[in-house]
Amino acid sequence: MTSPQASELAFTTVVCPWAVVTVVASGKGVLALSFEQETWGAVEQPESAFLQAATQQLGEYFAGQRQEFDLPLDRSGSREGFAGRVHRYLEQIPYGTTQSYSQVAHAVGNPLAVRAVGSACGANPLPIIVPCHRVLRSDGTLGGYAAGLGVKRSLLDLEQGR
Repeated sequence: MTSPQASELAFTTVVCPWAVVTVVASGKGVLALSFEQETWGAVEQPESAFLQAATQQLGEYFAGQRQEFDLPLDRSGSREGFAGRVHRYLEQIPYGTTQSYSQVAHAVGNPLAVRAVGSACGANPLPIIVPCHRVLRSDGTLGGYAAGLGVKRSLLDLEQGR
């Protein structure tokens, strides 16, 4: 599958409690969420229906009013194969809970691929929406997170009511 052309993309920025994120959408759905303010050449269009829905649902999530996202996602920017399996699995980890990289590796059928799970989490184009922040090291420490460990800790604290 090919990724959409930049001329087909729209973006908006959303101010979250710990960061400003850029949300990018195509004509098919939400394509990416970036903490780096990366727009992929998209045109700013906060009035896009997909971006309005994402902005609303992110606001509800940060206000503690939403536990699952219900957004049309454009997965053309997502990886296939093992990383794709990891990303699809991440969506099944319930709000307020965590799993270890090892548990995820087992769940997606490759128990020895613990580091590959970490790489797949790091390459997740839809953090928060596809909750890679819910994956921790086996000893319970945070591991890594593209937006930084402070944001990961804050997301986990939000979900655990702290």
